[in-house]
Amino acid sequence: MVLRHQLGTHRQNAVWDLSQVSRLDAFGALLLWRTWGGSYPETLIMPPALANSFERISHAPIVEEPRPARLERLLTRIGKGALNIVDNLRGMVELIGHIVDEVCRLPWHPREIPLRETSAAFYKDVVCALPIAALLGFLIGIVLSYLSALQLQNFGAETFLINILGLGVIRELGPVLVSILVAGRSGSAITAQIGVMRVTEEIDALAAMGVSRYQRLILPKVLGLTLGMPLLVAWTSAAAMIGGSFSAWMQLNIDLVSFFERLPAVVPIANIGIGLVKGAVFGLAIALLACHFGMRIKPNTESLSSHTTTSVVASITVVILLDAIFAVLTRTIGVAR
Repeated sequence: MVLRHQLGTHRQNAVWDLSQVSRLDAFGALLLWRTWGGSYPETLIMPPALANSFERISHAPIVEEPRPARLERLLTRIGKGALNIVDNLRGMVELIGHIVDEVCRLPWHPREIPLRETSAAFYKDVVCALPIAALLGFLIGIVLSYLSALQLQNFGAETFLINILGLGVIRELGPVLVSILVAGRSGSAITAQIGVMRVTEEIDALAAMGVSRYQRLILPKVLGLTLGMPLLVAWTSAAAMIGGSFSAWMQLNIDLVSFFERLPAVVPIANIGIGLVKGAVFGLAIALLACHFGMRIKPNTESLSSHTTTSVVASITVVILLDAIFAVLTRTIGVAR
């Protein structure tokens, strides 16, 4: 590219002296011929021995591949995207089938239940996330309480701050924020771990030893995240309520004891159940997607990075879609009329 640019720069008013060139390969001849614009320059000095190289190029037919039309390119891109979605759905169904098969088989073989692997996954994905989840919840509670108080003061409705915090955090923000945090933290880690095991052929080694990868590798991660997410949601929601109560106390002079005494009256117990169920479903979806994209990683670093990114994006998208479905299905549950 640099040589072609230099030749094109000096094409005008240049003397092309090839008298000292004894041999010229096809690439060099083609490069010069294209630089000259398909004809000999007037200032060319060339020995007769090189003429054959340029004659073969000048009489060669130019074959150009037809460029597909814009509509054809658009349809091709849409078709590839649709096929990719169908392929991922097929892989997800296959993964869920293997997991269900393992869950149905393990009660008959209790010694093969992966308790140690499940507890390890629970510790890494849930217990280690408690500090950052508490900090996130505490700050979200403060921000939501502060912004809501500014608006409620204009209407003299400060007491409704507890309603907004209780329903907003326990029912909606708590599960969604925790799921986004877990998708970025634990989901990407699961995908990368399984991907590295594929690159280093550890999964193939498990198969060679007769160990089911779904039993020892995927099922513990799914169980650990599904069982641990409700606890993480409850922990984060509690931290958010504490942060919101401090903000309400500082801004609206709402006593902390009064805040937590009024909270059960304005937030029905059904909202806690909805939040915990959301956490379990979101955790299951994140674990399945993380394992699915991890198993699809090819033995190269580019595939590892791209599938890890796709896993996080897909997990967050699915969480938001599931939250919208929950909002429609539970619109009459736990909401005072």
